[in-house]
Amino acid sequence: MNRREIITLIGGAAVCSPFVARAQQPMRRIGILIGAAENDPETELRLTALRERLNELGWTVGRNLSIEYRWAGADIEQIKRLAQELIALNPDLIVSTATPPAVEIQRANTTIPVVFVVVTDPVGAGLIRSLARPGGNMTGFVNLEDSMGGKWLQLLKEIAPAVRRAAIMFNPETAPGGGGYFLPSFEAAASTLGVEPVKAAVRNPAEIERAMVQLGNEPGGGLVMMSDSFMTVNRGQVIRLSEELKLPAIYPLGSAAREGGLLGYAADYRDLFRRSAGYVDRILRGERPAELPVQAPAKFELVVNLKAAKAIGLTVPVTFLARADEVIE
Repeated sequence: MNRREIITLIGGAAVCSPFVARAQQPMRRIGILIGAAENDPETELRLTALRERLNELGWTVGRNLSIEYRWAGADIEQIKRLAQELIALNPDLIVSTATPPAVEIQRANTTIPVVFVVVTDPVGAGLIRSLARPGGNMTGFVNLEDSMGGKWLQLLKEIAPAVRRAAIMFNPETAPGGGGYFLPSFEAAASTLGVEPVKAAVRNPAEIERAMVQLGNEPGGGLVMMSDSFMTVNRGQVIRLSEELKLPAIYPLGSAAREGGLLGYAADYRDLFRRSAGYVDRILRGERPAELPVQAPAKFELVVNLKAAKAIGLTVPVTFLARADEVIE
């Protein structure tokens, strides 16, 4: 073989090798257990943010990544069944999008790595040992601190000063700490603001309606919707009844205000999903969840819907609007 032939062969190998490596890259499989109603538009946007960031990190669906989706809603029995179904597939990693799914995955699995996102109190829920050193097979991103109960009520009182009696609504079966996680800060803020605090525990849509009608029948009522997968799934009903009953309400979701609610204040969930892709990438490349600290939100959003305010006869202070990240006309 002459020198020219050798150079040609070496050059050809150099050109072809990246494609050979890409073709031989193993397909990795992840499962996503979603604590939301199937095809929920806001959740779809969050999942899109996750996939886009994974693609930027080198993980492309259909090339070197496959994703198994399971939409669990907020039904505990459904969550249990789908958690076990995903675990039985033995994926390389599972993403959990709310606290109840993460809890059920943790109960049935101690080996498959898990990245949770939009989980409120992972230590209290028994998912991890500490935020700094999770231990075990789970890590991820929290969405809210316990002080948020008071912050929601403070914002509600600012936008609707006439509120004298405020209910915080949650499902004890799905809310953080059975509903108790946000209550101390909510009640402390109520005492400071001169507002009567009410605990509205609900377990189905009929109970949501009864509690809201009762609250709306008395003057000075207001509503705080707790961050809770059941309430998130049923937020459409809460938004509709709030308008019908002319009841000022604040939601733990910026998207709720975009969907017709008065006021939303929460972490930027799409940003959390995008950031969670970084942990998925690191774990698929060999890092251990036990050594990846749980992270807090980097962005929060305050969204005000002026159309909703007008519908319930509320004039939003200009100073309040100036603080909003988004105002919907």
